[in-house]
Amino acid sequence: MFKWELMDEAITKLDRIRLAKFILTTKRFTNGPEVKKFESNWNEWLGSRNSLFVSSGSTANFLLVSAVKEKYGLKEGAKVLVPACTWMTNVAPIIQLGLKPIFCDINLENYSFSDSGLEEISKIHPDIEVIFISHLLGLPGNTQGCRKFFPKAILLDDICESHGITDPWGDKIGSNSTGSTFSFYFGHHMTTIEGGMVSTNDEELYDLMKMKRSHGLARESLYFRKYSSLYPDIDKSFLFITDGYNFRNHEVCAKLGNSQLRRLDSNIRVRRENFSRYFDIVSQFEDILYCPSFTQNNSSFCFPLVVRDRKDYLPLKESLVRRNVEFRPIVGGNLLRHPFLEKYCIEGKSDASLANILNDQGIYVGNSQFVGEKHLAILKAALEDLR
Repeated sequence: MFKWELMDEAITKLDRIRLAKFILTTKRFTNGPEVKKFESNWNEWLGSRNSLFVSSGSTANFLLVSAVKEKYGLKEGAKVLVPACTWMTNVAPIIQLGLKPIFCDINLENYSFSDSGLEEISKIHPDIEVIFISHLLGLPGNTQGCRKFFPKAILLDDICESHGITDPWGDKIGSNSTGSTFSFYFGHHMTTIEGGMVSTNDEELYDLMKMKRSHGLARESLYFRKYSSLYPDIDKSFLFITDGYNFRNHEVCAKLGNSQLRRLDSNIRVRRENFSRYFDIVSQFEDILYCPSFTQNNSSFCFPLVVRDRKDYLPLKESLVRRNVEFRPIVGGNLLRHPFLEKYCIEGKSDASLANILNDQGIYVGNSQFVGEKHLAILKAALEDLR
């Protein structure tokens, strides 16, 4: 029986053979040379100078925000702009690290910050110090709007589900960021089972994150000798320079990452071709659906389906269920409506009307290298049920 899943089996037989051989022959499983190789290969693929392989995209977010706060001396309560629709761990580190999230409504073209929301917030909160941009669903976010309204803010890129998106000049987004994060969760463009990457061209920031990834230890630093000489009364093996965590990943996941990375570009090409066909279909249903903007710079994660009228929401889901098509809500919908924020004093809870549309009227179905013409024909048939 046909079933359209969010993601089919992405770990190939060749991946498994490489893993098996590695496991049978290696003498090291903890963070080591395979991790360094994966980081180097990722730098080459992305076009960045420095990258760190960590335990997940979520810990990549936390590590980046923690290091940015320390490097730039951000005070408690410093304001960080985030979208109303994103993943919870794009926002949680901001709260957990004593910073203040300022939520901005999104648009229905690429699900990033709306220009009107950015303009309004720039008047109310001109002192925004950091912007954490979520590039959702494989669509480039509104970076230009952020720079226009907050030219002095530090821009960080969450690209966890959008590997390979490019800017208007053709460069991969994240290659020139202060910091960018990626997830290698099973359902994403490539997988290390669990894992993530944080990338930066800032050597000082990289060094700080490298220490923080491993408990804050000086021995992880590029400047280990300097720190050792500054604190001769402390054993250099266990010399802590900053606060830290254990966010390391290990050799087995890195081995899988190196194997999967070889296919990433070809997988992205298929996803883009599928997104073009999807766009041609949904454009025929603009009376029923909000159509996202089409850009050649996409690296499609999924096919969003956002109905214009709430009455079509349940029939759409029922039509997909009948055809064995798996679907999910669009990320967190309006994150401001989730109970985890109730204990925090959060501004703007009533000012996210477009995020509410995603919350109440939007779902997505999976796009990947395993999706083809048959899937898209089924999608079209499901939408025709709404006529």
